[in-house]
Amino acid sequence: MTIFKQVRVNQQIRVPQVRLIAADGEQIGIVKRDEALRMAEEQGLDLVEVAPQSKPPVCRILDYGKYKYEQSKRAKIARKKHHFMQLKEVKLRPKIEEHDFQFKLNHARKFLESGNKVKFTVYFRGREITHKEFGNKLLDRMAEELQDVASIERANKMEGRNMVMTMIPKH
Repeated sequence: MTIFKQVRVNQQIRVPQVRLIAADGEQIGIVKRDEALRMAEEQGLDLVEVAPQSKPPVCRILDYGKYKYEQSKRAKIARKKHHFMQLKEVKLRPKIEEHDFQFKLNHARKFLESGNKVKFTVYFRGREITHKEFGNKLLDRMAEELQDVASIERANKMEGRNMVMTMIPKH
């Protein structure tokens, strides 16, 4: 956006005419640039170029400070409403009891319903690593239980002594 004022006229723009929009949003039409500057100054407002690429450029009469303030307020509200997806982790063991499994399942469901990714990690200790099928079975069961609220982003995969699966919420 380029601000035109009577005191400081932008020298890069050398168009003799602009399409003018009044402060109340009414289309005034195509007028000379000097006439548009005079009209803006009479009202005590600024002449702001809003579409420089069009022929002729579109300019609007408005209070530029108020306009920038309203833009920053709208951007702040948009940032507040925006939810950043976080990665939450649920750790499991291959010999987990049913109650513990249900407890962790409920936590994972809450994380997914609030819009976060969930990383499930089954960590093996000692000789448990020889029975990777228990970890696969556990993660497959977790995915099956959560299929109504989530989909698998990354399937079961071994990373050292850990088996990892990632799920993302369905929209």
